[in-house]
Amino acid sequence: MIRFEQVSVSYDGAAHPALAGVDLTVPEGELCLLVGPSGVGKSTLLGTVSGLVPHFTGGTLRGRVTVDGRDTRTHRPRELADVVGTVGQDPLAHFVTDTVEDELAYGMESLGIPPATMRRRVEETLDLLGLAGLRDRPITTLSGGQRQRVAIGSVLTAHPKVLVLDEPTSALDPAAAEEVLAVLQRLVHDLGTTVLLAEHRLERVVQYADQVILLPGPGAAPVAGAPAEVMAASPVHPPVVALGRLAGWSPLPLSVRDARRKAAPLRERLAPAVPPARQDVPPGDGEPAASVSGLGVRHGHTVALHDVELSVRAGETVALMGRNGAGKSTLLRTLVGMHEPARGTVRVGGVAPHRTRPRDLLRHVGLVPQDPRDLLYADTVAAECAAADRDADAAPGTCRALVSTLLPDVPDTTHPRDLSEGQRLALALAVVLTARPPLILLDEPTRGLDYAAKARLVEVLRDLAGQGHAIVLATHDVELAAELAHRVVIIAEGEIVADGPAEDVVVSSPAFAPQVAKILAPQPWLTVTQVRDALREEAS
Repeated sequence: MIRFEQVSVSYDGAAHPALAGVDLTVPEGELCLLVGPSGVGKSTLLGTVSGLVPHFTGGTLRGRVTVDGRDTRTHRPRELADVVGTVGQDPLAHFVTDTVEDELAYGMESLGIPPATMRRRVEETLDLLGLAGLRDRPITTLSGGQRQRVAIGSVLTAHPKVLVLDEPTSALDPAAAEEVLAVLQRLVHDLGTTVLLAEHRLERVVQYADQVILLPGPGAAPVAGAPAEVMAASPVHPPVVALGRLAGWSPLPLSVRDARRKAAPLRERLAPAVPPARQDVPPGDGEPAASVSGLGVRHGHTVALHDVELSVRAGETVALMGRNGAGKSTLLRTLVGMHEPARGTVRVGGVAPHRTRPRDLLRHVGLVPQDPRDLLYADTVAAECAAADRDADAAPGTCRALVSTLLPDVPDTTHPRDLSEGQRLALALAVVLTARPPLILLDEPTRGLDYAAKARLVEVLRDLAGQGHAIVLATHDVELAAELAHRVVIIAEGEIVADGPAEDVVVSSPAFAPQVAKILAPQPWLTVTQVRDALREEAS
């Protein structure tokens, strides 16, 4: 269905091609997973299938990409719309109408499909994706999972043979991600749709893939094959694969269920050991880094937060978890003064954020938002770093050193818009961390990050917590919470429904339990690192 013939893509001024030596085939009716470190060209490869590369992105495409026999060099995206449906990382950026039903119909109107056919296809798509009860809902009122299903539906009504998705679950809570993946499986199994998707959170999707394509690094030819074979050698792999490698399981399991079937001997070896206690948080002296009491926040007539009580001490890392739309981001934005409380009190470093000038508030708290572009204004990475050093009164080179720690290979001359989603996030994080505020807030900090970049982020945040910085992060990444958080706070419908030590809260919630906890239950292990350390001690 999709054929790449010696494909390479180069951009003017780039040190190396964004893609090189791509020569492979994606068969009809398969779910093909595209993996690789941040910035290796996954989004570029997806763009060559839809025709966005090079027709809209520029650059030079060499070789040949054909989709159902159509050459994407000679067919612009509009001329491929009936064959290829594309869903990007941010569905909201692609919506052009106000309601679900209108959005499903819009693409067909653009293609000139007769009204009777449009009506029938809208009804079919509503049923296929479980959206019939939402047909009249404004898109702005939908949850993340619902929006993603609408985005998929808006391209499915054109009956494309190929569906291309870029990070389809990166912004979704675990339940919403399962919802979207179930839809993709149904499209592949029941309708024979070819699905090509790029995803960093492999723990969610790798077990559903028919084929995995690994982009190892800049200039390196891709490796394609059966998921277990590629994962055995891949530098990016989910915890279940890391645990399988550690335990010497063959073939490598790709799902929790398969791993549990092999895990009995490992559980026996680990039975005498006890996971190490999480590093204690130093006792707080005086006022906490942040305190919230009886907090209520409204967005118009909607209650976003209700009667929230939360205190965060210096040196403590707190993970906020919950469904999309539960109120996590609202709480973070309230802590930086972007929302005024309808009731209750908020104190950060002894001041009320909504009554404090932003420049003064920078000395107390910094927020890395979900969309890092909100913080980036300069023309190059070097200029962003220099501005961050000046704003924070930091020594020149402070911000650049942080960028190098998180993403070692980003050139100074690169424009932030040319960075991948994960690279932009790392740059925005470095900008905020340059000021070293006592309270650091992060909204979905691992969105777009590969496992290596996430591991570096964990080390940076651990170091900051060890120096006494309080960290609050809103995340759907259960593996990050298990690795990093002292406490986990679960929010539902604007209220806190659980607040306690990470090892207690995440294990007691099937939706938020990490893979290792599910595989080794009832033993209280959370991470591959804990298991590796225990096995080393056993061997010594």
